Order: sequence, then structure tokens, then C-alpha cells
Amino acid sequence: MTTRPRSSSTPVLDATSKAIIEQLQEDGRRAYATIGKAVGLSEAAVRQRVQRLVESGVVQIVAVTDPVQVGFARQAMIGIRCEGDLEAMADALADLPEVDYVVITAGGYDLLVEVVCEDDDHLLEVLNGRIRALPGVHGTETFVYLKLRKQLYNWGTR
Repeated sequence: MTTRPRSSSTPVLDATSKAIIEQLQEDGRRAYATIGKAVGLSEAAVRQRVQRLVESGVVQIVAVTDPVQVGFARQAMIGIRCEGDLEAMADALADLPEVDYVVITAGGYDLLVEVVCEDDDHLLEVLNGRIRALPGVHGTETFVYLKLRKQLYNWGTR
């Protein structure tokens, strides 16, 4: 499981680091030498910067899959109303293997949680047997995904 650092301070990125990130967003397997040519650094310098970006939690380099094609036919976003420590509840939800996204929110829900499940029975077990069973959960609303239309990770560093 990978989560964002809890620090409220965001690392300051210079133009070169942003350019490296944009190169990796176009192709996460792009060679450091190729990135170096594009941003004006040596291969070793790019490798060091990428390592720092990964270690600081600014970037993750992962393979993004289509859940349906790897056996997870049911995805849903679950709005959760709860009481108590929201960060502790978010951590408890993040520990569930089916949960791939947890956000503390303001508004009608305290938390939004995205789950990826094998089928509707699996979703019901996660929702009823684990999420609603957590102490402090007062209510949920489930938004079942019928079809994923767009999911991009290349929005750059703006």
C-alpha cells in the first residue's frame, strides 16, 4: 500500500524536477539518458533526482492496470459518514486490501473511499462486513461504477 506523506509541507519543485516528472508521466519506463537529454542533465543526475522524488513521496512509478481485465469487475466509490478521529478512520480504511483511494472530505461525507472488488458479492462483503462494521461508521452511500470513461495520470505539474 502506498499513501501520501502526512506532512502539510509540499516540497518545492524547480523547473527541472517538473520537467522530469512530465517526462515520466508520458512514459514511466523512459530511460534516464533520454530524460536527461530532454531536460539538460546527465543520466546520473536524472537518476538521483528521480530517486529523491520517489523517496519524498512526490512521485510513484507504478504499472496502472485496467481492473476489469485483471479480474476485478466491480468498482465503487463509497461516501462514509462517521464520528471520532477522521485520520484514524482513514487509516483503518486504507488498511483494507480492496481500498485503493481514501480522502478526508468536507461536505456531506467525512470520507470518500474507492474500492476495487471481484464482483457484487465481494463488494457486499467489503461494505457490510468490514466498512460498516468499523466502530464510528454511521452511514455509507455507495456509488457503483457502471463504466470507467476516463482515468488519466498525465496531468503534469502545471
